[in-house]
Amino acid sequence: MNYAVGTPIRVVMADDHPIVRAGLAAVLGTAADIEVVAEAASVPEVLAVVNRFEPDLVLLDLSFGTGPTGIDATRELMRRENPPRVLILTNYDSDADILGAIEAGAAGYLLKDAPPEDLLSAIRKAVLGQTVLGPAVAGRLVARVSEPQQALSAREIEVLTLASEGLVNREIGKKLHISETTVKSHLAHIFGKLGANNRQQAVLAAQRGGFIRRA
Repeated sequence: MNYAVGTPIRVVMADDHPIVRAGLAAVLGTAADIEVVAEAASVPEVLAVVNRFEPDLVLLDLSFGTGPTGIDATRELMRRENPPRVLILTNYDSDADILGAIEAGAAGYLLKDAPPEDLLSAIRKAVLGQTVLGPAVAGRLVARVSEPQQALSAREIEVLTLASEGLVNREIGKKLHISETTVKSHLAHIFGKLGANNRQQAVLAAQRGGFIRRA
């Protein structure tokens, strides 16, 4: 990204709901220093319009139906020689989603109930290289730090997320490129942290605690 201070911030909006994109366009249209250069309704569209318009920032949802996710898009964008900043705007606030997006390279993470002025401020801060987290998101990360004995690690969240999708240990290991023994070790630690005796109990506890997304 080669954003020059004092020039309009060129933004691509990516969300699979037309009404959401229309609402975002209306909000961003109130800011004289922000220009929406393109919209996208899927991850392939995101990548295509970024190639074409080379925006300063991509305002990106996490979920695009059954296709690739916003985290997938973020990883792909970060592989570019001159990537745009990525600001996640979503309804999901689980640890798995937040950590996954930040680890993929997102510059910020906001929930869709954020006030319009917070969104505009986040865009301006993100293009200047700052990391921007909505209050609820920051609160979850602070809770992880303040209660590390109860928090699941990023890898444990990955293991439990795949377990919640019905994958067995061998399949989880193959997906994450780790051994089946390592998967079992992660699950044992997860059970201990969550006070669970089996996968089903662990998944339910993790969903209640906000570690993984509810089905």
